[in-house]
Amino acid sequence: MLDAGVEPARESFKGEFILEVDHVRKEFPGVVALDDVQLRIRPGSVHALMGENGAGKSTLMKIIAGIYSPDRGEVRFAGKPLNIRTPIDALNSGIAMIHQELNLMNSMTVAENVWIGREPRNGFGLIDHAKMNRMAADLFADLNIKLNPRAMVGDLTVAQKQMIEIAKAVSYNSDVLIMDEPTSAITESEVEHLFRIIRDLRAKGVGIVYITHKMDELFEIADELTVFRDGKYITTVKATDVTRDDIITMMVGREITDMFPKIDCEIGEVTLEVRNLSREGQFRDVSFQLHKGEILGVAGLVGSGRSEVAESVFGMHPADSGEILIDGNPVDIRNPGEAMRHGMAFLTEDRKESGCFLILDCQENVQMALLAQGKADRFGFIDGRRVEGLVQEYIQKLRVKTPGLAETVQNLSGGNQQKLLIARWLLTNPSILILDEPTRGIDVGAKSEIHRLITQLAAQGVAILMISSELPEVLGMSDRIMVMHEGHVSGFLDRSEADQVSIMQLAAK
Repeated sequence: MLDAGVEPARESFKGEFILEVDHVRKEFPGVVALDDVQLRIRPGSVHALMGENGAGKSTLMKIIAGIYSPDRGEVRFAGKPLNIRTPIDALNSGIAMIHQELNLMNSMTVAENVWIGREPRNGFGLIDHAKMNRMAADLFADLNIKLNPRAMVGDLTVAQKQMIEIAKAVSYNSDVLIMDEPTSAITESEVEHLFRIIRDLRAKGVGIVYITHKMDELFEIADELTVFRDGKYITTVKATDVTRDDIITMMVGREITDMFPKIDCEIGEVTLEVRNLSREGQFRDVSFQLHKGEILGVAGLVGSGRSEVAESVFGMHPADSGEILIDGNPVDIRNPGEAMRHGMAFLTEDRKESGCFLILDCQENVQMALLAQGKADRFGFIDGRRVEGLVQEYIQKLRVKTPGLAETVQNLSGGNQQKLLIARWLLTNPSILILDEPTRGIDVGAKSEIHRLITQLAAQGVAILMISSELPEVLGMSDRIMVMHEGHVSGFLDRSEADQVSIMQLAAK
C-alpha cells in the first residue's frame, strides 16, 4: 500500500532533471529493444517521446515503471539511482504510468479499479465502499470527468475506460507521470479535456513523459521531445525548434510525402445497405448506404454509437430491429461467422480484448480469419506452406517489426499488434471492410502505408466503412462522412463540403 504521507520529491528537489536515463539496454529473445538509450525529464514540463512502432518507447517506460529490469544502464530519480523491481516500487518512488493497453478489471466497479490496493477501511478492517465511492467521485469532480463510481467497468466504452486510467494515475499524486498513447481511444473534445489536466499537473511541477503518434498533439502540449529509432537514441530538441517534417524524418529516417494518399475511385453500386437499424440503449433508426469502391467515414463523439452500429452489422451484437441488405438482398446476420460468409471483415477498436490472441504467435494470429473461412483448405487439409507465404507477404507489406512468424504476439509493440490485425482481415480478401480506429497506436510512417492500402482496396472495388476519432483521418480518406450523435445519424457530408467545423457541429447537434 502506498504511503499517503510521503511528500512528493518535486517539493524538495532543486535539480534540473527529476528523471534521468543513461546507457540503458534491454534485450528480448531475438531482438534488441533498447540499445544504449538516454532520456532527461525536467520537473514541471511535458516531454514527448517519439518513434515508430518498435522503436523502444514503451519498453523504456516499462523499465522506469518497474515492469521490466534493464540489462544494463542506470535510471536516476531526483538525482539518486533508482532501484525498482515492481510497479509498486515505482509508485512508492513517485512514478505512475498510464499504459497504452488498458489494464482494468471489467468485473469490478469504476471506484474499485481506481483505488485497488489502496481501499479505505472501516473500523472492522473491511473495505468502506461508501467512502471509496465518495473518494472516486471527488477525484472525478476535480478532473471534471463524468463517470459513475458505481458503474461496472465492463459496461463502459474504451474511451471511458481510458479516462479511468488517467484518473487512476493522477490519483497517486506522483512526481513523474508517464502517458503512453493516452488519446488513442478518445475523441477531440476528450483530448482537450486531457490537455487541461496535463497543464494543471505541469503547473504543479509534475514531470510528464508523453508518448504519442499524433503530431498535432505534440506541438500543442510538449515542451521538449526525444526521438528513438530502432531501439536507439537519436536526439532531444525543444518542440518549438522543429517542424512536423523534421520530426517525421528523425523518426523514420526518410520523408513521408503524403499522409492521406486518397485517390478518386470509381464508385459503384450499393453493396451494403442498412435500414432503420436499432439496438436498445445503443442506437436507433440508423440508415446508410455503402457503395463499391467507396470509403464512408464515420465520425462522432464518444457514446455516439459508432462502434456499436458496426458491431451489429458484423453480427457481434445483433440489432433488435431494422434491416441489412447486401447487394440488394436482405440478410440475417446473427454472428461474425455469417458476416464473413457474406464477404465482410471487421477490425475492432480494442486490439487487446477483441482482437489479438496475445499468447499465440504472429502466424496463428494473422491466419485466424482465413482458416475460419475455410479458404486455406485443400482436399480437406490445411495448406500450411501456402498460408505461411500469405502471412509473410502481408507482414512485409505492413512492415510489421517481428523476429519471425513464430514470435509470440504479446512480445510485440502495440502498433505492430495493430498491423497484424489489419493483415488478418486483408488476407480474407473481403468485399466489405469495416475498420474501427484502423490507425490507433500506429506511427506516422505506418499510418501512411495503411492509408495507401485502404485507398488501393477501394480502387479494387472494396466497400469500406471507416470509423475514426481522428478528424484529419476522416477528412483525408473519406468519400463521404456519416456523423453520429447520441445513437442516431445526425447528418452526411460529401468530401467536398466537409471540414472539422461542419463535422463537430453535427457531432454535437
